[in-house]
Amino acid sequence: MTAEAGARVPGAPDGAGSGAPRLVAARVLHALLALAAVGGVALEVARALTEGPGDAGTVSERLVRLFSYFTIQSNLLVLVASALLAARPARSGRVMAVLHLDALLCIAVTGVVYHTVLADAGVDLTPSGDLANFLLHTVTPIGTWVVWLLVGPRPRFGGATVAWSVAYPLAWIGYTFARGAATGWYPYPFLDAGALGLATAARNTAVVAVGFLVLAVLVRLVERVLPASPRAPAPDVEPG
Repeated sequence: MTAEAGARVPGAPDGAGSGAPRLVAARVLHALLALAAVGGVALEVARALTEGPGDAGTVSERLVRLFSYFTIQSNLLVLVASALLAARPARSGRVMAVLHLDALLCIAVTGVVYHTVLADAGVDLTPSGDLANFLLHTVTPIGTWVVWLLVGPRPRFGGATVAWSVAYPLAWIGYTFARGAATGWYPYPFLDAGALGLATAARNTAVVAVGFLVLAVLVRLVERVLPASPRAPAPDVEPG
């Protein structure tokens, strides 16, 4: 016997039907975002392998330097988070929440710092370098936030998630200064303790860190006023 039109089927989650198109849209948007991130990173890896070691001295050192850039690491965070959410948009859990928040925050820092500090550095790039630069510093940062605003997932970010999200950038800062002290190479001019002095480099890092925390609080506040994302219907459970 069929259910009456408009009646809620017992055991079905509220809004499951209306949420289905949004879940499909979430999968598509997260998949496109993952493609943008992997495209930018792949272009940079291809350049490193085909153009030779350059100033790094060896190809292996050039690759290590490439993956030491916050830009590359933040795009990898977006890639992993987006791929997981494309496969299952309602994926939850503490680790997933921290990963997604770090992707949002780190890629925002990447985009803002590049367009306000680094874009006018006057570096000549090949056409593939220009495309990689556009994907890594513009498409992925803007896309990550647009996709989150459109399809979430929300709500996800509590106080503990915000606190844990700080662990990754702190680890990157520690790694950057330690490796810079050992090799003399720093990924960004404003972090170059050898050229600027440790105090100035630390101050510049602190400014970025404060911006990171402000963004984290902003994301949590914005999440409270945005509508919750639809969740995938739970599988039917036979009465026990």
